[in-house]
Amino acid sequence: MNEGSSLKGRFVRESASEYSEVALPNDANPLGHLLGGRVMHLVDLAGALAAMRHARLPVVTASVDHMTFLHPVHIGQLLTLKSSVNRVFRTSMEVGVKVLVEDLTTGEVRHTSSAYLTFVALDKDGKPTPIPPVIPETPDEKRRYEEAGRRRAYRLELRARNRK
Repeated sequence: MNEGSSLKGRFVRESASEYSEVALPNDANPLGHLLGGRVMHLVDLAGALAAMRHARLPVVTASVDHMTFLHPVHIGQLLTLKSSVNRVFRTSMEVGVKVLVEDLTTGEVRHTSSAYLTFVALDKDGKPTPIPPVIPETPDEKRRYEEAGRRRAYRLELRARNRK
């Protein structure tokens, strides 16, 4: 858990965030579904909320893992995005975002997308700065913490390969 850090750790629950928005016609494609790019924008916002709540510093998006759209979001439906910090590395952290869509007339809720984003915390000069470690408590948080380490190793491998 960010073993070398002298910063006091924060629990996952301290940064967990939720963001909701109704899908409006100005964000629709010709089929009447919310644009995928709009969903991606909201995922970035929701992820940044959790990252900033954890770091208590400005953050920038460093990467987004692939994103799959499981179900379309229809105009008039409610999107709810749930985000939390999965793991802190030193100046960066992985945040998981889950997107749910609710049909407000029936109450049916469906999982429509998920993504993992990496954010970097910045100091007052705009330089990467160390952030407090995250403390997972529940079995699910501990699983996400471990999986985040494997995903980071994969991301670093891809980055090294792309630099050749």
